Amino acid sequence: QMQLVESGGGLVQAGGSLRLSCTASGRTFSSYYMGWFRQAPGKEREFVASISWSGGNTYYGDSVKGRFTVSRDNAKNTVYLQMNSLQPEDTAVYYCAARRPSANKYEYWGQGTQVTVSS
Repeated sequence: QMQLVESGGGLVQAGGSLRLSCTASGRTFSSYYMGWFRQAPGKEREFVASISWSGGNTYYGDSVKGRFTVSRDNAKNTVYLQMNSLQPEDTAVYYCAARRPSANKYEYWGQGTQVTVSS
């Protein structure tokens, strides 16, 4: 089992920034691809960003490209999501997730952290 704990959410004004963190335990973090997802009330879960085990490859959802940056520190078992130019439509619960490179779906999920952007 891998445990994932997100932190860093909160309330921010439009145009502001937040950095989310997700710390892993229980498995070899550096072996896992990590992803960030979000879910707003009444909406389906949305892919935000992902990063390969080495950090060499990153991917972003269209709605956050150019504003969000995903990174990881394998020495700290932590993945980050830097969110800039936040807009009210970014309001959601943000989840981190982990999967092995060979897996076709994310296997472990955190409990989520709320991000609220006021206009």
